[in-house]
Amino acid sequence: MGFKCGIVGLPNVGKSTLFNALTKTAAAQAANYPFCTIEPNTGDVGVPDPRLKDIASIASSANVIPTRLTFVDIAGLVRGASKGEGLGNQFLANIREVDAIAHVLRCFEDGDITHVDGKVDPLADAETVETELMLADLESLERRVAGLRKRATTGDKEAKTQVVLMDAAIELLQDGKPARLLDISDDQQKDFKALNLLTSKPVLYVCNVDEDSASEGNAFSKAVQEKAEQDGAASVVISAAIEAEISQLSDEEQADFLETIGLEEAGLDRLIRAGYGLLDLITYFTAGPKETRAWTIRKGTKAPQAAGVIHTDFERGFIRAQTIGFEDYTTLGGESAAKEAGKARDEGKEYIVKDGDILLFKFNT
Repeated sequence: MGFKCGIVGLPNVGKSTLFNALTKTAAAQAANYPFCTIEPNTGDVGVPDPRLKDIASIASSANVIPTRLTFVDIAGLVRGASKGEGLGNQFLANIREVDAIAHVLRCFEDGDITHVDGKVDPLADAETVETELMLADLESLERRVAGLRKRATTGDKEAKTQVVLMDAAIELLQDGKPARLLDISDDQQKDFKALNLLTSKPVLYVCNVDEDSASEGNAFSKAVQEKAEQDGAASVVISAAIEAEISQLSDEEQADFLETIGLEEAGLDRLIRAGYGLLDLITYFTAGPKETRAWTIRKGTKAPQAAGVIHTDFERGFIRAQTIGFEDYTTLGGESAAKEAGKARDEGKEYIVKDGDILLFKFNT
């Protein structure tokens, strides 16, 4: 089960620098968070999770395997992309294929780096990209809804349901607001997702700041943070220039460098985790002498479907899942101690897996 986060942005905002730092950092940390190039401009990155090390130490695991998140460096955008200008068609097609959008915004002044619009204004940059996505969504909906309206007049219940949803989305988009702000009931979620709207995807604004602002941000990034809160999006502050430097250092050198500039961890680690959280994902673990491994599932996943992430046979023949919470596992000292303390539970098919669960699946072959 792959999850893709597309990196977008206008020219000269630091998008490529950020993506290159991601790839170099992952390659340098291959022992813990390996990286592999799947295709040009696509990177499969391990999600940093300190719990892995704790679990592996207790389980005496020979290998440690993190969960994964794919970042896609998407073709640049220009005004008119919704009408096919520049690489517009490719840009929009690539956006449709990702699960979430990491939108890099320039939040730094630098006379040597020309801004495409001649001035640094991250809010205007965000609006440029969002407007193109909204225009593309509007065109798509208006083209599809006409035929559905005819079907709805014949009494087609499915068509009626879709028309109501489309009309609500069209009204919101015409008001200059992204489709993700639409108030959707649980019953409508499946139909809404089927619309595959560009602006329905969750957005993470990545504020690329100067090196001096890496720890606290600046006025630009604070304005973006306020916008994110208003738009139902998320934001993270990062300095692509610093991350490019960090990616060239060893683990020990990285720790010293971060301490020197007042950061507790690399910005890329925060970016990866933010992307992971943006997709509403959680992690469960399996642990043993051979390996401790993290597995990605969506929040709300039940035990059989979580087992299916490992292998479809596990889901098909699911019997039960031995479940130990992370705190119980690490505090008590592992599986045997947790069992003795009554903290290892057998959960059935309706159990909703929690973030940090250490699971052992029992299944029929």
